[in-house]
Amino acid sequence: MGIYISGHPSDNFKTEIKYFCNAEVAVFQNQAQLLNRDVSIGGIITGVEHRIAKNGKGWASFTFEDYSGSYDFRIFGEEYLRFKHFLVPNSFLYIKIFGKKGWNDDVRLSFTNMELLQDVLESYSKKLTINIQINDINKLNIQKINKLLTSYKGQKVLTFVVYDTEEKLKLTMPSRKIKVAISNEFLNELEQQHINFKLN
Repeated sequence: MGIYISGHPSDNFKTEIKYFCNAEVAVFQNQAQLLNRDVSIGGIITGVEHRIAKNGKGWASFTFEDYSGSYDFRIFGEEYLRFKHFLVPNSFLYIKIFGKKGWNDDVRLSFTNMELLQDVLESYSKKLTINIQINDINKLNIQKINKLLTSYKGQKVLTFVVYDTEEKLKLTMPSRKIKVAISNEFLNELEQQHINFKLN
């Protein structure tokens, strides 16, 4: 029926979509604005058809959906051969597309990359920055943050930014000893503890 009773299927990938996608599927309804742009989208394949052209070459049409709606894409040639194994119904994908000038001054969509949406956070997140208002620095908050960092040790860079809104001062301090494992669980914990952070 086109509705979801318990929420959108992409709800488990809100972090990936928020930080690493620069567009919504709805932008493809007006492709003129995509000329010479690199677009990254995340969502779910809700339908796909693999076909063979008259020349014997394979191609596919697939429907891709996110929170903004859905769009029917077509993929041909070498791009199809590179990415056809990702084109499976109910797959959550992260897709990069470049809009280049076509034969008749229209916009031709070139698929530059596809990967599973579940791998994006690990692949693309490089650094976590924790922002702390200077007035919030106290023993209780330090213990709270330290406990979280201890629970999610990893290899990603951690930086602290201490700021004073009134004095308009900011001090950036990269951590030399502590590195973290950036995961949805960790980010959810930070949000639940009302810890201000930025993901790069």
